[in-house]
Amino acid sequence: MHPKALLEACTELVRLTLKFDHPADAVVSKFFRDYRKTYAFGPRERAALAETTYNVLRNKLRFDHFAPSGSGPKERRLAILGFAQHLKDQAPANNAPKSAKYANNSPLDFLMSALNTQEAAWLEACEAVSPADLMERHRHNMPEWLVEPLKAQVGEGFWPLVERLNGGAPLDLRVNTFTDKRADVQHELKLAGIKAVDTPFSPWGLRIEGKPALSNLDAFARGAIEVQDEGSQLLALLLDAKRGEMVVDFCAGAGGKTLAIGAAMRSTGRLYAFDTSAHRLESLKPRLARSKLSNVHPAAIAHERDDRVKRLSGKIDRVLVDAPCSGLGTLRRNPDLKWRQSPKGVQELTEKQTAILASAARLVKSGGRLVYATCSVLPEENEAIAQAFSAAHPNFVPLSAADTLTELKVANAAALCTADGLYLRLWPHIHATDGFFAAVWVAK
Repeated sequence: MHPKALLEACTELVRLTLKFDHPADAVVSKFFRDYRKTYAFGPRERAALAETTYNVLRNKLRFDHFAPSGSGPKERRLAILGFAQHLKDQAPANNAPKSAKYANNSPLDFLMSALNTQEAAWLEACEAVSPADLMERHRHNMPEWLVEPLKAQVGEGFWPLVERLNGGAPLDLRVNTFTDKRADVQHELKLAGIKAVDTPFSPWGLRIEGKPALSNLDAFARGAIEVQDEGSQLLALLLDAKRGEMVVDFCAGAGGKTLAIGAAMRSTGRLYAFDTSAHRLESLKPRLARSKLSNVHPAAIAHERDDRVKRLSGKIDRVLVDAPCSGLGTLRRNPDLKWRQSPKGVQELTEKQTAILASAARLVKSGGRLVYATCSVLPEENEAIAQAFSAAHPNFVPLSAADTLTELKVANAAALCTADGLYLRLWPHIHATDGFFAAVWVAK
């Protein structure tokens, strides 16, 4: 694809994404579908388009700072900066052997061939600016309302955290232990030319390099692997669902954790996957078919007080509440969330989280386990919700997440939790996972 045409496509995608009408991944997917006949998108072009767009979202404040000194439409200027970042990320490190592609050329030469003289000079000027000379806001690229809560929690870890949140994420897989063993799948991937290493904490996980076409693999087609962040795997592990039990995944979504729980139960017992979105549950069906699990029962509910929920009151052994949240722990994958969320939106979410947790708790029978989890890094969605629930429900006794994970033989479990060991608290810059929180209780 000609550099000029690719830059034009990047500009249009950036323009559509910055409307913030829909999640960025949905906008990107729709763009590929809508323009597949207009442009000849191959794998490299799709990667360039997606990464250019995500680079703009990750570095929005810095790019907005540079943009006024350029010329032409703002979206094009932002696309140029995002595309330049993508090309630099693809180039080999200074001490790495250079391929023929970069032997005598700058990684930016491809982009430069699409620019006019004025744009090329502007890009070179932007590239010459040292990050140390920028204002703090142009270095962290975070909305101001999010900066102080992060600094308050991680202190000197703020800049390492920001660097991780504004970077890409590794690709983690969960091995379906109902049908396969992790070592066998790892060997199978190696034969397919894919290097995979064990995740450091989850006993089910593999971390792979790059972004191979997993859907072409037999391991994927037969349900031996699912894409799932290691942190998400640990949430399912923390529930510790046993064979033959009655279990509910209360906010199942597309069912990633549901499938992990079902495999842990060895496809025995009964596992309900509840969600208020029938559309999200629809995407579980093909994954469920591949998994070979027969104990999963998806059910769309109208709200957390649905009659289907009431009928199971006091009958369930384990309940996982992976609550709707801001998603700010997933900024590596969803950088648009930091611009689409707001303090008001977070406040509305905390009210919903409180109501959902209280309703889900009614399902748990005496001696049963309740797990509340989010993929947020904000205390008001995490510790505050858990503490308020404990105060309002004395019949639920908090369990130590560190002790629970230790009993499950998770390596270095205490390092995954808060200082007192009470809550699971995962950070991208410390644990190389998305940001996750979980609290555990047992019902009297």
